[in-house]
Amino acid sequence: MPKGKPWTAEEEAKLKALVQADENVEKIAAQLGRRKEAVLMKCKRLGLKVVVTNGYSTTTSIPLPAELPSPEEALKMLAGALKAATQPGLDKVEVQRLQVVATLARTYDHLLANYVRYRDIETKLVELEKKYAQLAEKAKGDAPKPNTAQMVQPST
Repeated sequence: MPKGKPWTAEEEAKLKALVQADENVEKIAAQLGRRKEAVLMKCKRLGLKVVVTNGYSTTTSIPLPAELPSPEEALKMLAGALKAATQPGLDKVEVQRLQVVATLARTYDHLLANYVRYRDIETKLVELEKKYAQLAEKAKGDAPKPNTAQMVQPST
């Protein structure tokens, strides 16, 4: 049995709209006059995606690009971070941000290399499956057909 007051259809519609607008869960709770936990539970029941990181709840997620950045693009980002890091007078937060960029670029390069290897393996596997299917078809066509005259012998 629910502990709080029931949700109206209008509140559910507003909740869905706020989640789709990538509003923070705390802001949604304040706008709807509900507790954060109630909003999170309702989102879960409605199948709405809510991301919780470091104790903070949000309805936003990182947008995924349609295409992977090329290694050249990743290197350009790293080069930009390296160049910016040489500027005098950077504050601590900016230095940390540049360190994160450099770490992410290194990680991306490593993961991209693995991804390319896996794609090569996948391509070779697909080619081998096609060749195997062709050989199997050819073997079926080349198999000697049984002689029905020899198989059926009249009884004497």
